[in-house]
Amino acid sequence: MGSLFFLVPLSLLLGIIVLILFFWAVKNKQFDDVEGPKYRMLDDDDE
Repeated sequence: MGSLFFLVPLSLLLGIIVLILFFWAVKNKQFDDVEGPKYRMLDDDDE
């Protein structure tokens, strides 16, 4: 029972840290467009 008082707050803390890191990555556009760069080199930019 004693370990439960340690593990529950630890898991909540880790979950909050993961959420903060996820929102930081979304804010910094880490998940913006993963498919675009490989097709961008095939586009003609001749006007």
